[in-house]
Amino acid sequence: MNDALKRAAAEKALDDVKPGMKLGIGTGSTADLFTKALGAKVRGGLDIIGVPTSERTRALAEKEGIRLSTLDELGELDLTIDGADEIGPGLDLIKGGGGALLREKIVASASRRMIVIADGTKVVPTLGAFPLPIEVVAFGLAATRAAINTVLRACGLDGALELRGDADHPFVTDGGHYILDAHLAKIPEPAQLAPMLVGIPGVVDHGLFINLAEKAYVAGQDGVETLTARA
Repeated sequence: MNDALKRAAAEKALDDVKPGMKLGIGTGSTADLFTKALGAKVRGGLDIIGVPTSERTRALAEKEGIRLSTLDELGELDLTIDGADEIGPGLDLIKGGGGALLREKIVASASRRMIVIADGTKVVPTLGAFPLPIEVVAFGLAATRAAINTVLRACGLDGALELRGDADHPFVTDGGHYILDAHLAKIPEPAQLAPMLVGIPGVVDHGLFINLAEKAYVAGQDGVETLTARA
């Protein structure tokens, strides 16, 4: 059932894609469904150019026949469409379950608009039940982990920091970094935590997407609901 809901949200987002757009294309299971639907539109004559947010998305988009470029070549994008692991109040997001959070954030930040696509289970009253991904460099991992824990405690947050993968075979992002997943349960003040994490030497970025999404298409049993950042 969730796949059907994800597909409904993904297909709704196609209404916002116009000919000639420079489009950021997200990563994840819902974004994959969007990419496949977009590919069908492209093969039917829709002229857009895409910037993928991961090597996984690049491979799928190429398979679908979508013309691709890079941010270096295109500069500002018109729109990014991507999924989310959690959608909180004001469309604050947790992203990065698929490990592409850094490129996803770069692409979203370079876009005039960002639209999120998801099924209704991703909408939460408070962010944090989904573990917060924190992308870190491999060098000095123990020191970086300790600094993250200090920041979390300063924000009144407590929870385990787990290296994604394991010590012998850690998950490696497209950028060559590791991910620490913070199991926090609740993040009452994500806008407070976000800049504090980025200020830690060794932290590349994190999965809190604050003030980036303007709209979300959320599919449930009664259809696709539109959420806005002002709601």
